[in-house]
Amino acid sequence: MTEAERKLWGRLREDRLGVRFRRQVPFGPYILDFFSIKAKLAVELDGGQHYDEEGRTKDLERDAYLKKQGVTVLRVSNR
Repeated sequence: MTEAERKLWGRLREDRLGVRFRRQVPFGPYILDFFSIKAKLAVELDGGQHYDEEGRTKDLERDAYLKKQGVTVLRVSNR
């Protein structure tokens, strides 16, 4: 895990927000950084590769797929 992932995981784990999150969850063709099944919420921590044209295109495709599955995606910069 990156330092940003460790910090975020420290906030999300152990039901501290009232819902349980898991880390590195397989979901269809993707691996979600953090996912709450109950809330149907994926939290994605984005590094620099997400901000170029190719990265943005891949993220849009991924987010569209997840939305079709009823999952809300929250993207957070790792900065």
